[in-house]
Amino acid sequence: MQKFSDEYWMKKAIIEAKSAFQEDEVPIAAILVKDNKIVAADHNRTKQLNNNLAHAEKLVIESVVAGGEKFLYDYSLYVTVEPCLMCAGMIIWARVGKVVFGCYDEKAGAVGSIYNALLDKSFNHHPELITGVCAEECTDLIRSFFRSKRR
Repeated sequence: MQKFSDEYWMKKAIIEAKSAFQEDEVPIAAILVKDNKIVAADHNRTKQLNNNLAHAEKLVIESVVAGGEKFLYDYSLYVTVEPCLMCAGMIIWARVGKVVFGCYDEKAGAVGSIYNALLDKSFNHHPELITGVCAEECTDLIRSFFRSKRR
């Protein structure tokens, strides 16, 4: 079986983020991959659900956990934008095995920008972390969205 690259999976997340843009949601998306297959995919839905906690990472992790998985050691999470502190906490508690993100979030990122919760030795789980995958495309998408809001 062919193993797909991190870039391949991030491109899938970017497609999901573009859906968010079309729905007037902040275009951040996440996918969970296990055994070379997408198990869950979603994007931010804070407006649609009238819930500031409806982040893409949270939605995909909750969907897999609701299906009976407790720990996600064998899963890879692909996120178009650096996770916030809430999502980083969920990643730690759910024991996600690998986290890959596209661009940094200088204002709210908690996986390298403001703080790096995933590398904090105080916590008992430290997923593999890969950053900057398709960063330019992820950055352009977020910037385009916010530019459209300022017009």
